[in-house]
Amino acid sequence: MSTVPGQSAVVHPVDTLRGTLRVPGDKSISHRVAMMSALASGTSVIDGFLLSEDCLNTLGAMEALGARTSISREGRITVRGTAGNLMQPAGTLDMGNSGTGIRLLTGLLAGYPMAVQMTGDASLCSRPMKRIQKPLQMMGAEVDLLGPDGCAPMIVKGGHLKAIEYAMPMASAQVKSCVLLAGLMADGTTTVIEPAPSRDHTERIFQALGLPIHVDGPRVSIEGSGGAPVVPVARDWVVPGDISSAAFFIAAAAGREGAELVIEGVGLNPRRTALLDVLRRMGAHIEITPRSVPEGEEPIGDLRITGARLQGTEIGGEEIPSLIDEIPILSVMGAVAEGKTVVRDAAELRVKESDRISVMVENLRRVGVTVEEQEDGMIIHGPTALKTETRVNSYGDHRVAMAMSILALYGDKPLCVNNVACVATSYPTFWENLRSTGADVEW
Repeated sequence: MSTVPGQSAVVHPVDTLRGTLRVPGDKSISHRVAMMSALASGTSVIDGFLLSEDCLNTLGAMEALGARTSISREGRITVRGTAGNLMQPAGTLDMGNSGTGIRLLTGLLAGYPMAVQMTGDASLCSRPMKRIQKPLQMMGAEVDLLGPDGCAPMIVKGGHLKAIEYAMPMASAQVKSCVLLAGLMADGTTTVIEPAPSRDHTERIFQALGLPIHVDGPRVSIEGSGGAPVVPVARDWVVPGDISSAAFFIAAAAGREGAELVIEGVGLNPRRTALLDVLRRMGAHIEITPRSVPEGEEPIGDLRITGARLQGTEIGGEEIPSLIDEIPILSVMGAVAEGKTVVRDAAELRVKESDRISVMVENLRRVGVTVEEQEDGMIIHGPTALKTETRVNSYGDHRVAMAMSILALYGDKPLCVNNVACVATSYPTFWENLRSTGADVEW
C-alpha cells in the first residue's frame, strides 16, 4: 500500500507470527552498483536493485551525469555506462533523503574537472558533511557547504587530485567510500585507515570490477589513475536482500515464543551481521542456511527465526559501526527482553535522519518503557507491559517508523505511528510484508 506525506499507520498486535518473506535489495549495495555501472563501459544489468526513493534518486543523478537507465516490468535495472566520461549536469542533483548517495557521489565527482551542486530534503540538509569535506579538500578538491553548520546543499569542484593517507576520526563506511572513490582518479595511492571495521561493500565492488584496491587490516588503499577516466568493464549484478530491512522482521519473531519466520535471500556480509550476534546473545534462535554464490560476490543465505524469551545485553564498542542502522529496532527488543539493555558508543545516532537516541527514548517512554537517555546511547529496562493505545512520532525517520511499528506487534492494543511516508525511502514494501506476517494495519 502506498503512503502520502504525514500519513499515520495504526498497527495492531498479533497473537502469532509465522510465514516466509523476502525483503528488498540492499540499500548500500544498490547505491554503489548504480554509480559504478554508470562509470563503466558497456551495459550493466542489476537484479534486486532497491526501488526505493533513496536509490532511485541516485539512479536519477547518474542519468543527469550521462548514464542511460531503464527499469523492466520485473524491476530489473539496465544501465548503459559513460565509459568514465561523466558530463556536467544541467542543474542541481537532488539526492532526496540519502546520506549514502550524496556522500559517495561527492567523492566520485571530486575527480572530475567540473562544478556540481547537490542538495536533498530537509533531513538530508541537516546532516553533517564536514566529515567528507576535510579529506576531499586535503586531496585538492573544493567542497563548498552552503547550508548552516556545514551541511548541504553543497558544491563540489573537482579534478587534479593528489593521493593522501587519511586516518579517519570515526568508523564510517560512507566517509571511507567517499575518499576511495575520489582516490580512483588521484595522482598516487590513496589510503584510508579505519579506527574500527565498517561496511566493506565498496571494497568488494572494486575487487569485483578488477580495480587496483588493496586491503591490509584497517588500511584500505586504491591506486589512482593520475586524472585519467577510470573505465571499469560493465557486468551484471545481483543485489542481496538488505539485512537492515530484514532486521525488523527478525526482531518481530525473535522475542515472541511460538513464532517462526523464514526470510529468504538475505545478504550475510560479515560486516553487516552484528545484529544476529547481538540477538543470539539475547537468547534468540536464528538458523542460517547459506546459498551458493559466485566467488567474490556478497554472501547470501536464508534465515529461520524461532521465537524465544530474550535477555537484556550490552551493545557497544567495535560492533556499533556494523549495526548502527539496527540500533532503533534493537532498542525495541530491549523493551521486550528481561533485564537491562545498554546501548553505548553510539553518538553517531544523533546525526542520522533524526536524533535517533532522543527520538527512540521519547517513543519508548510514550508506550510505558523505562529508559534512560545517555549522551552516546540509552539504558532500557525490560520487560515492559506495553501501553500501546497511544501515538508515537517517527519525526520523518524511516527506521524509527518501522521500529515502532514492530513494537506494536508486541502490545495488547493498537499503536498509532505518525508520519510514516518516510518508510518509502528505504523499504517501499514494508507494509505489505508486515501484513503478510498476520498484522492488521489501518491508515
